[in-house]
Amino acid sequence: MPSYHSPTSPILILLFSILFLLFPWAHPISFNISRFDPGASNILYEGDAKPTVGAIELNLVNYLSRVGRATYSERVRLWDSSSGKLSDFTTRFSFTIDTRNAPNYGNGIAFFLAPVGFPIPPNSAGGFLGLFNTTTIDAMSNNQIVMVEFDTCVNEDWDPPVRHVGINNNSIASAVYASWDAGLHSGETANAWVTYNATTKNLSVFWAYEKEPKFLTNSTLSYHIDLMKVLPEWVTVGFSAATGKFVERQAINSWEFSSSLDSKETKRKNPRKSAWIVVAATVIFVLMISMCVGGWLVVQKKRRIKKTADNNNCTSVNGYIERDALPKRFSYEELALATNNFAIDRKLGEGGSGRVYKGFFNDLGRLVAVKKITISRHAEQVFITELKIISGLIYRNLVPFIGWCHDQGEFLLVYEFMYNGSLDTHLFVNRTPLPWKVRYNIALGLASALLYLHEESGKCVLHRDIKSANVMLDTDFNARLGDFGVAKLVDPHLGPQTTGVVGTFGYLAPEYYYRGRASRESDIFSFGVVALEIACGRKKDRDEESHKGLVEWVWDLYGEGKILDAADERLNMNVNTREMECLMIVGLWCAHPVDNKRPSARRAIQVLKFEEPLPDLPHERPFPVYLASPPPVNSIELAPPPPVNSTQHSITNSLSVGR
Repeated sequence: MPSYHSPTSPILILLFSILFLLFPWAHPISFNISRFDPGASNILYEGDAKPTVGAIELNLVNYLSRVGRATYSERVRLWDSSSGKLSDFTTRFSFTIDTRNAPNYGNGIAFFLAPVGFPIPPNSAGGFLGLFNTTTIDAMSNNQIVMVEFDTCVNEDWDPPVRHVGINNNSIASAVYASWDAGLHSGETANAWVTYNATTKNLSVFWAYEKEPKFLTNSTLSYHIDLMKVLPEWVTVGFSAATGKFVERQAINSWEFSSSLDSKETKRKNPRKSAWIVVAATVIFVLMISMCVGGWLVVQKKRRIKKTADNNNCTSVNGYIERDALPKRFSYEELALATNNFAIDRKLGEGGSGRVYKGFFNDLGRLVAVKKITISRHAEQVFITELKIISGLIYRNLVPFIGWCHDQGEFLLVYEFMYNGSLDTHLFVNRTPLPWKVRYNIALGLASALLYLHEESGKCVLHRDIKSANVMLDTDFNARLGDFGVAKLVDPHLGPQTTGVVGTFGYLAPEYYYRGRASRESDIFSFGVVALEIACGRKKDRDEESHKGLVEWVWDLYGEGKILDAADERLNMNVNTREMECLMIVGLWCAHPVDNKRPSARRAIQVLKFEEPLPDLPHERPFPVYLASPPPVNSIELAPPPPVNSTQHSITNSLSVGR
């Protein structure tokens, strides 16, 4: 930012302050409630629902045919009538259904979206789940309800012949369903994820229990639906539950929700207010003109001085950008507005070279992640490196690049916002473990990203900082590799090249650390460490009990024929053991201490897809021997560990710059 202040600054501040008061600003809905307290106003309770001991008790188990509902107090914008944009959303909640060991129980819980102000219909207890009754049970009525139901009692008139999880479109009958029985997990905490992708029109739900986190084909559902054609622009979101001739205890323990459209509606103009705005704007305009004329010459002189300095310092940056016609260029003012002037509460993460902020563009109707390079040294190098590489890469397993800004001495990069944050927070921070199927798909997605970078992009890109913190997860929990701040374009025909050591300790290949020689094999080593983190649910660092790093610890178990003992204990081995063993052995193979023993990304994928047999690794981990001595400490720049207060919605948690 410029260090001088123009004479017009006070007037501009006044103008923006008044405009801020006069006009609504965009704020996408996002909340995370880990405890429901009686005094909180963010949840509305109807029927029997009430907060009890930090949870929402939806029904009174001592009475039959009761209904309880809990909804978020603010309405949610599902689509924008002026632009036609449809919102993505993700919600995650934990719930408990206690059948009290009765042979018969009912009737279940539903997460629903409905018009704002939608009341509890009369006679809607039992299988109607507080959302329908006999006059509105099918899609032929004037319903506007979409729900995901956890149905605990079979109603012969409309239900499939089993207790189930279903996705319902304007009907009490499920459009798609999967068998599910709450009685087998009575009193246990379940976790559910519901996501909607506005691009693919795909509504997905998957669920798992904390004590038995299975995630197989029978614990996930997907349904293609255009919510713009089914629901109004503004909706209420929440939970509804009911009992009928049988009862059960139903509770919501926690709830997270985020959507991509703003929650503020452009209000109709009030004539008096409009007149006041015109008068105020006129007065401000006159003041601005009178003050700006006097200071115009001074301002112009300072701008000319600054422009000359900027041109001298950054000719190479703008020249490169203009020659290569890169994606959208943003002004600094646009990004400052989108991030609320880079407010602290918008910060998603911070690393060695910059900070990442959550932003929202009204004109694009989308959330973004804005990376602001804050280091004083190498800022231009980091900016050019990442911009030059990522602007030419478009792939399903990379974080999509949207645009850039080089303005007022600042370097900024704009990426698509990843709703489910970074992989490391799901593996090491969140209490709820990622289901196994999601983990295996993430590993395959990350390997596919490497295959694209190394072989299929038309050039060979070395990422050089592959780690779980740089693996982002989109709305469908697909892996998206991000942070190309230290990436490098190389000629694959020249073999490993001395590039200087950058990256994060623990993910660095031995030959890279000792010789500074980056290669596709050194990227593969980092992938191997991440693969083991995914399978084991442990960080790369030394274990407090065994005092061994993750790779060494798993390799020892492999040599003892007990590699499955390394599996994430939170999964309780309720996984596909063949896939688990495969992922860990591929992880060891990729993290082999000798670089020419590691597979390519293509071969790793083939083994993970069981298209090739597992490799035969030595029972003892080989020890790498290098003639070169380790580089001096001051020639190595290692990315710091993620900050303690970093959140899950970050593009990167650590960055580093090579010399």
